[in-house]
Parts: sequence; C-alpha cells; structure tokens
Amino acid sequence: MKVVVIGAGGHVGKHIVATLHASSDTSIAQVRHAHQADEYRQQGIETRLIDLEAPLEEITAAMQGADAVIFSAGSGGSTGEDKTLLVDLDGAVKSIQAAQQTGISRFVMVSALGADKRERWNDALKPYYVAKHYADEWLKQSGLDYTILRPGRLSDEAPTHRIAVGYPDSREGSQIPRQDVAAAAVAALHIDQSIGKEIDFVGGEQDMVEALTSL
Repeated sequence: MKVVVIGAGGHVGKHIVATLHASSDTSIAQVRHAHQADEYRQQGIETRLIDLEAPLEEITAAMQGADAVIFSAGSGGSTGEDKTLLVDLDGAVKSIQAAQQTGISRFVMVSALGADKRERWNDALKPYYVAKHYADEWLKQSGLDYTILRPGRLSDEAPTHRIAVGYPDSREGSQIPRQDVAAAAVAALHIDQSIGKEIDFVGGEQDMVEALTSL
C-alpha cells in the first residue's frame, strides 16, 4: 500500500514515515519545507513538497498515485489562532476533499484526545480543539473509509506497542509515546475493524493490534 503521510515533517509524522519505511508499505512523505524534503530524499523516501495553505488543486495533485492517507499535520496549538484554523482545520478539510477527488478511500486522521468533548477543552488550547473537532466531523461526513485516532498527551518515551482504548480516568494516565501513536496509525490502515471508528487511546497494557482488532 502506498500511503501519503501529511505532516511528515512533524514529530509523529517522522515516526509514521519510519514505521511505513520498515514495513511492506510505501510512504510518500508530504512536507512543507525544502530541507525536510531533502532529508527524506537522502533516505530514498519519495517526498512531495506541499503547503496545506496551498490551493486544493495543488494538494490534490500531491496525492496522485497513493492508496491511502494518514493525516498527522498540525500547528500544535502553538502558532496562533490563524495557523490553527489554516492548518488543523482548513488544511485537514482540504486533505479530505483531495482524497475524495483523487479516489482515495482510506483515510486515517491523527486527532487529539478530548476533541469530541467540549466540556473538557482547555481554555488555553480551545481554538486547537475546535479545529480538531470540526475536522473530525467533516471526515465523518465525507463518505471515506476513515479511522479517527485520538491519542493522549504525547511523550518521547520508548514505545511499548501496548495501549488502553477509551478515555482515561485521570490526566496522570493519559500519556502515550509518539512512536506508539505512529505505530497505531500504520496498524489501523490494515485493520478493517477500525474503519468508521473514533478511537481514544493512551499507553496501557493491551497489545496494540489486538486492541484495534477487537473494536
């Protein structure tokens, strides 16, 4: 399977590309900056330079030849409300529209834990959660074979490939390594039980593939 990774220059995106590169799948790393594209090309990884603020036609062209999409781009809520709207919301929506226009049916969205729970939105990051929420809602209405992954707080700890599905009882138990989020995104591509599902998950004790297959 040839997979477009949107946001391949980000922390999770880099792990997604690495996971795909080590598997039987093929990645197309979609990045915003030339130096990121150069780094991937030096590794022999197909790369497409595209800005999510570009017109829909350019984003659609960058998806040509792919079988699936993993969307992992985002402003991280740290670049201002304008970028949150342009990347996390409009960039995501344009990516969904591009997949529709290209005929790609499989779409995995890396969202954020709590994006579907307005009562839990942190005031400081509220624009980020709003953007994630409505991007997810757009995907749910798209007709695509979607999976929405909502991981907890991201950490740089070593991966365990073990997760707990569901909203955590406390903030203390809400972390998950970035590499495990990447592994979950790649695994979901091949797990039909994840299609049409919105999955809250954090680090836990259940084998990742087993957890995603038992949904």
